[in-house]
Amino acid sequence: MSVMKVTNSNYTQEVLESNVPVLIDFFADWCMPCKMFAPIVDEVAAAHEGKVKVVKINIDDDPVSYTHLRAHETEADL
Repeated sequence: MSVMKVTNSNYTQEVLESNVPVLIDFFADWCMPCKMFAPIVDEVAAAHEGKVKVVKINIDDDPVSYTHLRAHETEADL
C-alpha cells in the first residue's frame, strides 16, 4: 500500500473511520526535513502494509485537520 494523501474532505473516512491504526505524516512542500523524511514514511508504509494505514496531510493545503489535532510543529520546528 502506498502512502495516501488525506485532505479535509476525506479525513473522516480515511482516518477516523479506518479499520486499522493510522500514522499521519504532517508535511509542507517548503519543509526540507519533511522531504528528507518522506522516504522513511514510504518504507514504514511498505513494511506495515495491511497492519497500519500511512497517510500524509499537507498543512498548508489542509490546515483544518492539522490544527484540529493540535499538531502545531513540523519536522522543521523540532
